[in-house]
Amino acid sequence: MTSRIGGPGATLTGERVRDFVAEALAGEDLDGRSVCLVVPDGTRSCPLPMLLSAVHAALYGRASRLTVLVALGTHAPMSDAALAAHLPALPGMTVRNHAWWEPSTFASLGTIGAGRVGELSGGLLHRAVDVRLNRAVAEHDVALVVGPVFPHEVVGFSGGNKYFFPGVAGTEIIGLSHWLGALISSADIIGTRGVTPVRALIDEAAAMIPARRLALCAVVGSGAGDLHALSFGAPEDAWAAAAEVSAEVHVRYLDAPVRRVLSVMPEKYDDMWTAAKGFYKVEPIVADGGEVVLYAPHVRTVSAMHPEIEEIGYHCRDYFTKQWDRFEHLHWGVLAHSTHLRGAGTYDEEHGERCRVAVTLATGIPEDVVGRVNLGHLDPADVDIERYAADPDTLVVPQAGEVLYRLRD
Repeated sequence: MTSRIGGPGATLTGERVRDFVAEALAGEDLDGRSVCLVVPDGTRSCPLPMLLSAVHAALYGRASRLTVLVALGTHAPMSDAALAAHLPALPGMTVRNHAWWEPSTFASLGTIGAGRVGELSGGLLHRAVDVRLNRAVAEHDVALVVGPVFPHEVVGFSGGNKYFFPGVAGTEIIGLSHWLGALISSADIIGTRGVTPVRALIDEAAAMIPARRLALCAVVGSGAGDLHALSFGAPEDAWAAAAEVSAEVHVRYLDAPVRRVLSVMPEKYDDMWTAAKGFYKVEPIVADGGEVVLYAPHVRTVSAMHPEIEEIGYHCRDYFTKQWDRFEHLHWGVLAHSTHLRGAGTYDEEHGERCRVAVTLATGIPEDVVGRVNLGHLDPADVDIERYAADPDTLVVPQAGEVLYRLRD
């Protein structure tokens, strides 16, 4: 049974959160069970200290073991100092990064066959995939997701089972699920309600987890950390309840497209791999031939963990699909990231690549590197945010990366 408190206009207090979590977990058979708490890394707005403190108060002394596993996907690991700032220090709780680069991290849960992948993907992909997951999840009695829900460029809305796949998963299913999202395209899937093909795939994979699965899904004000809603239950149901609220809290509508967007990126995105969210969330409102400027002076590298993106560069989906023999052997998650940041476009041998929107980086990444990855360069020292804001053809988005912008129709 799923329960939820709060809503789009609400702000939940710490006391109300503690009471809700205590009541929800009191109703579960968790005495003497080992519990793995799967939580987001620092790239998501979330009042984790409040939520984990409430969970700890409800489980400490009941659960036989409490492990916190940070769902990195393929992001860089959080340092000890970053983890200390990100998570509360609580007795009896062990904290681990998801070491996705280390093969011994994983347990194989089985395989989803090519035919089933074809069914789940709506016929877009027909390839079997090994379902590997961080063994910490598989080796606990209960896996409890604790994290926020936002519009997402790969799956529609994040959260729920997405914290398992790709959050603490092996690279095979990460690559396949992200490439499926790229085939659908970021602009078409982001903010889509309900079970998208990618959501169907990760739900299928999550059903293979031997641990009992639960989720505490939060809807959080972007940047501010205000908690609007909280839902609890099976991951599929708790996620759906939170996604309904996120669709109202995290989506802004415009009546007409704009020529330019200046996305001001917060420092929690420390490379372009993560700061690319400033493009994903605004691409739908940019006019054909328009521009997105990603303003992030603090970003000095394209990707901390995936240097191969500098060799591939950023290209539209058709650039890869129409030259698939050149690119199929590369990691599909990297190809997906490339298409998500470059956006919609076309490619053919006669005309080459033509992208709908220009992407310009006003970052600390050197100009020659920006050029090599097929993006535009702007010196961040030349960016006057007030001047951009005064331009009627420009939309300035502060704290970009979590709120989705769409055209009203």
